[in-house]
Amino acid sequence: MENKPIGIFDSGYGGLTVFRSIFEQLPDYDYVYLGDTARAPYGNRSFQTIHQYTWECVQWLFKQGCPLVILACNTASAKALRNIQQLDLKNEDPEKRVLGVIRPTAEVIGDYSKTKQIAVLGTKGTVQSESYVIEIGKFFPDITVYQQACPLWVPLIENGEYDKPGADYFVKKYLEEVLAKSDQIDTLLLACTHYPLIQQKIKEYLPADIQVVAQGDIVAQSLADYLQRHPEMEKSISKNKTQQFFTTTDDTADFDHYAELFFGAKVHSGYAEIKC
Repeated sequence: MENKPIGIFDSGYGGLTVFRSIFEQLPDYDYVYLGDTARAPYGNRSFQTIHQYTWECVQWLFKQGCPLVILACNTASAKALRNIQQLDLKNEDPEKRVLGVIRPTAEVIGDYSKTKQIAVLGTKGTVQSESYVIEIGKFFPDITVYQQACPLWVPLIENGEYDKPGADYFVKKYLEEVLAKSDQIDTLLLACTHYPLIQQKIKEYLPADIQVVAQGDIVAQSLADYLQRHPEMEKSISKNKTQQFFTTTDDTADFDHYAELFFGAKVHSGYAEIKC
């Protein structure tokens, strides 16, 4: 039987926190993870560049046999998903599907808040797109969304400095900035898949009555619901419980080292050559 795995894409390592939750909830399927670490981070790049990079990686996953690709990256979901869904797939293969992480999160995040005031922490690109403000407004028009870009968190995390004392300054700095916007914020959404690695540190600088929400379990449950609602897609995905990891950086050992921190288990990756 031809292998038809679910593809999971991220600009680097962060999507592995989402993949971890997906695999925990849906262990029977085959998966291929691709991290575009050679061109990361995406957060400060233009819409055009992010779309180009994301679409190239999605096409690579299609070539690996994936009928369904999850953009486990908030920046790619904010800046590339719409064009991929509405334009690129029509020319590539209208039977294939690409899903993101923003809409599933927006569909439920309002249920977490009692004060109806939510803070969204993300990369500069995600915040500038205002995707969360728009999407949350569709499902929860009575929710007020405050955004905060945290441009130094991803570099700190990807350079292994996230658990060092030097990271505390920048965690505290961004939290103080967003909480200064309202004293009624009771829910803080980590709108970047890297941020779960500093979730505990974030909690240390927050009042006890503010909850912190990561996306992994939300996206995993949304994928489970999607497959249940689309049995034709569910049946097309192979089920051998396999996991494959690829990086666009030729130093796969370096990728494996950091990937283990995000995935919570040993990772053995291969090199993926993305032709521009």
